[in-house]
Amino acid sequence: MTSQKNQSITLKIAVVGDVHDQWEVEDGIALKHLGVDLVLFVGDFGNESVEVVKAIASLDLPKAAVMGNHDAWFTATEWGRKKCPYNRSQEDRVQEQLDLLGVCQVGYSKLDFPAWNLTVVGGRPFTWGGPEWRFAEICQERYGVGSLEESADKIVKAMKSAAYNTIIFLGHNGPSGLGDRAEDPCGKDWHPIGGDFGDPDLAEAISQSLTAGKTVPLVTFGHMHRTLRHTKKVQRKAVFRSPEGTIYLNAATVPRIVETNGVKLRNFSLVTLEGNMVTQASLVWLDQGFQVVTEEIFYERSLSLF
Repeated sequence: MTSQKNQSITLKIAVVGDVHDQWEVEDGIALKHLGVDLVLFVGDFGNESVEVVKAIASLDLPKAAVMGNHDAWFTATEWGRKKCPYNRSQEDRVQEQLDLLGVCQVGYSKLDFPAWNLTVVGGRPFTWGGPEWRFAEICQERYGVGSLEESADKIVKAMKSAAYNTIIFLGHNGPSGLGDRAEDPCGKDWHPIGGDFGDPDLAEAISQSLTAGKTVPLVTFGHMHRTLRHTKKVQRKAVFRSPEGTIYLNAATVPRIVETNGVKLRNFSLVTLEGNMVTQASLVWLDQGFQVVTEEIFYERSLSLF
């Protein structure tokens, strides 16, 4: 991969924030209308919603996905297992989702995209977020991972197996280090208010990637919804730009489909990648005719930065 070759590539990426059962046939049509090249899903498809994952798995576009905490809602905790609406001795809906997504599910793994000379590396699947080791059983049983340190090592191993030097990290939750205010991309917005609720293992893996000389133009995730729990006066910050130039994008604008006075709108986050740099990140809402009715630009690279 030559830098000259990579600089000639322009890639349009759609990031689909927490779905929470809001996925329709029209979403696939909308993505085609938007003309995107690659679709990234940050997880939380629903509470182990196999049918939603089946529909997303059938999407006829290049894609990668990670699993969120809701995707193991009735499996990962004793509380969830007590509320499980199906017979867990006869069904494993977590595994069904993983099987449906196949290689597109990049949690603790990676997916190479030769057409664009880049690799998507996934963070910890089913993460709940924060500095504590949560969902310990599912990580140990399904991945043999028993601590944040082992989790970071697992993500780093996936990164080191990447075919390309340009890495996009895809997590359900974002990494730690993006701020500790409630309105920061991974800030804690429930009482006591404040604190960094990002994933330390993902932060460590990103740090090791940069140290290893990898180019990381984009880290994208969801989990921490942009609508804050404790106030409606401000929204969560969607974008953080690091000193290295990496764009961190929280795509969790929830609900992602809204209907007002009979008019249905759906949202996608869009990222333009030119060579090894993000040049724009935005949120668009599309109407029933698949026209963009509003666009909120989160980040635009100024010409003076080139």
